[in-house]
Amino acid sequence: MSEEVSAARRREVRERAGKQCEYCFMPDSEPLFPHEPDHIIALKHGGKTVSNNLAYACFECNRAKGSDIASLDPATGGLTPLYNPRTQQWTEHFRLNGPIIEPITPEGRVTVALLRLNQAARVAIRDNLMREGRYPHPTRNGGNRQDKDG
Repeated sequence: MSEEVSAARRREVRERAGKQCEYCFMPDSEPLFPHEPDHIIALKHGGKTVSNNLAYACFECNRAKGSDIASLDPATGGLTPLYNPRTQQWTEHFRLNGPIIEPITPEGRVTVALLRLNQAARVAIRDNLMREGRYPHPTRNGGNRQDKDG
């Protein structure tokens, strides 16, 4: 398959994600910059442009993640893979404490740190959306988005 994500594939990824970022759950109706498909395993690491390697990511998460697939765990210093929305369940790695995304596993810790999920401005936006009832809860609409196809 081509490295370019087709319009049809973009729609598929968006719909599968419930129109929200699969890392921070920001609805795609909120930010200034559009959400985009993220190669979970970057092309430069041998990832493919197929459904089970694409996550729907907000601009902030996608830019912070870049082509990274792992990082150093802030608690242990060990190299740890990032959370993978295609093969892992969000609620097994994170929990919400108000607008704060708390990591509960090593994968959660590296993902929160690398993607800067609790940066002050992002927390403030989540807090406002929560108070207005416009922030989707991660346990609804699939905190686990495992795919069976490529």
